[in-house]
Amino acid sequence: MAVDSEDLVPKKKRAAIVLGEDLSEMSAPELELRICELEAEVARCREAIAARNATKAAAATFFKR
Repeated sequence: MAVDSEDLVPKKKRAAIVLGEDLSEMSAPELELRICELEAEVARCREAIAARNATKAAAATFFKR
């Protein structure tokens, strides 16, 4: 079986989102994907905040006894 030379070249991973990055060279689909990724990250952050607030509330309730 022949090996394709393209299979030997490592594929570039998409760079992480950089805040303030120049958007002028991104296509509309790339920008839409970026928005989806940012919205997912915001949701993840909100979940982490909610978990920390729940832990804080539980500790406050426990130590009020």
